[in-house]
Amino acid sequence: MQLVLYTTEYCQLCEEAQSLIYNECEGFDYELKLIDISDSDELMARYAIRIPVLAMVDSSAELDWPFDAGNLLEFIKKLRLV
Repeated sequence: MQLVLYTTEYCQLCEEAQSLIYNECEGFDYELKLIDISDSDELMARYAIRIPVLAMVDSSAELDWPFDAGNLLEFIKKLRLV
């Protein structure tokens, strides 16, 4: 399953989210793609004040920051990655 983390350069919260995802999802069957929203006016309009946002590709499922390990694992379970 492919997940996307909407992020931008020099975003400390984005770095925290990425680290949390890698730590909590170790061993799960997923691929994480980082997308920098500053490369797209459309993504900036949609995510500028919400990043970091974790999303599932080909789905409307999104998890906005702030999220912790519990929120992340609940989101992952809903996506049936576990």
